Amino acid sequence: MKKQCFWKMHGAGNDFILMDDRAAHFPCADLALIRRLCDRHAGIGSEGLLLVQPSTRGNFRMRFFNPDGTEAGMCGNGARCIARLAHDLGAAPVNMHIETAAGLLAAEVLPDSVRLHLPSPVDCRRHQTLELNKQAVRYHAINTGVPHAVVETQALDRMDVCGIGAAMRHHAAFAPRGTNVDFMTITGPHALHVRTYERGVEDETPACGTGITACALIAGRLGLVTPPVRVTCRHGDTLEVNYRMTNAGFEAVTLLGPAAYVFEGTVEI
Repeated sequence: MKKQCFWKMHGAGNDFILMDDRAAHFPCADLALIRRLCDRHAGIGSEGLLLVQPSTRGNFRMRFFNPDGTEAGMCGNGARCIARLAHDLGAAPVNMHIETAAGLLAAEVLPDSVRLHLPSPVDCRRHQTLELNKQAVRYHAINTGVPHAVVETQALDRMDVCGIGAAMRHHAAFAPRGTNVDFMTITGPHALHVRTYERGVEDETPACGTGITACALIAGRLGLVTPPVRVTCRHGDTLEVNYRMTNAGFEAVTLLGPAAYVFEGTVEI
């Protein structure tokens, strides 16, 4: 085993372990190691592990692993954090391009926040219905780098996010890989509140960048809000989603929000 430097960061309360892996030495296939590092009782604790790796397409490559060891194509809050870290390490300029499994992203590091330029979403489906416990649940779906099912509610504080979220996440409608599940309440012509159940974490998280984006886009397509949309997450932070809506979908989708350091240290891997 060897010692590896790490940084603990968070984006709107969504916390991550980040490592400089430009030498490409991290054992990405070691799922047990990733689970141990993310474990809040026996490890560092986080809602994901991110690696800065070399890239032939961007300034660097982002690898993102869920706490259960599975790899995900994108993470909006994580991407903002890794953009700030990569810039601070000298691995990327203020305006950068990040290679991800969901495509090439652009990001801009600002003094108090990071603006992420997201790829155009796909698979937008409105007014869908599935059955849970013999009751019909209406939802909308969109893929903002990872799949999301969005449920509109007027009782966000009372919503059983974990119970309904887990049932939808594993529903046959989203087989075989499942979905993230977001619950949103419209609070104004440019504002909404969101709570998210994340697959891979298998719990409600304080924030989810791709989920925040998914809700803003779905609400826009439904005619409930117009951009820019200010989205308040469970953690209490408010992020800004901007976009252009077209007949075919969405263009110029951006997510602006915080990316902050918590602490740094070394760990054996």
